[in-house]
Amino acid sequence: MTLQPPMMIETLLNQACRRLASVSDSAQLDAQLLLADVLDVSTAYFYTWPDKLVPAKSADQFECYVTRREQGEPIAYILGRQDFWTLTLEVAPCTLIPRADTERLVEVALELASDAKSILDLGTGTGAIALALAKELPEAAVQGVDFQTEAVQLARRNATRNNIQNINFVQSDWFNSLSSASKFELIVSNPPYIDPHDHHLEQGDVRFEPKTALVAENQGLADIDHIIKQAVSFLAPKGWLMFEHGFDQGAAVRTLFCNQGYTNVMTYQDFGSNDRVTVGQYRF
Repeated sequence: MTLQPPMMIETLLNQACRRLASVSDSAQLDAQLLLADVLDVSTAYFYTWPDKLVPAKSADQFECYVTRREQGEPIAYILGRQDFWTLTLEVAPCTLIPRADTERLVEVALELASDAKSILDLGTGTGAIALALAKELPEAAVQGVDFQTEAVQLARRNATRNNIQNINFVQSDWFNSLSSASKFELIVSNPPYIDPHDHHLEQGDVRFEPKTALVAENQGLADIDHIIKQAVSFLAPKGWLMFEHGFDQGAAVRTLFCNQGYTNVMTYQDFGSNDRVTVGQYRF
């Protein structure tokens, strides 16, 4: 393999930005993040030292990164990490990449159930939601479950990485592996909610993410419906159930909640003013 010749930082970034412009709306930031990782510096370094030469070996690694991004691979998978809430999480192709919109679910949970002492995160993936809640609510016992063994192992590594100890991750197909005596004051989930025929599945980062974590039957509502029905056996009195869902699913999710006898059913909007989180409380 031929090494790239040494080049100035500014030159490398400009070349990469031009290459990525057709595949990314944030080409400049993408290029900076990739080069910062290669050089083990912050992006601020580039504004101070734009004329610094990048060693040939580092330039070659950067070239590999840019080529992967040029082919559409998400930045988070290339770097192997993603920031979420106040955490830095390891990510891998076995799980979804944590997104800023999902932080809205954390916010709503902290607003409505900040006194919860027993919390369950269904379909935890990287552990993002569960870990954010565990960090903010250190007195709570948090449990995250995922059907994929690889995701459970990844979430455990993220707990260690972020030094969060009031949490436990187990393999389970939704509630199936949980004791029938388990009761939670708060259950949260970012389940699959995309219709299998949605054209967005062939666009952007989701092309690289596991379809099992994205797609659900019944116009994306099958898993949400299943969880709403099953959760009544696992919620403590006055416990809350909360979902992230698609921007156009708020009304449908509220109907599913109401059909099962939940009260205080409400939908919250995300940072883009789209319906994103719907909650319900089950009273005994």
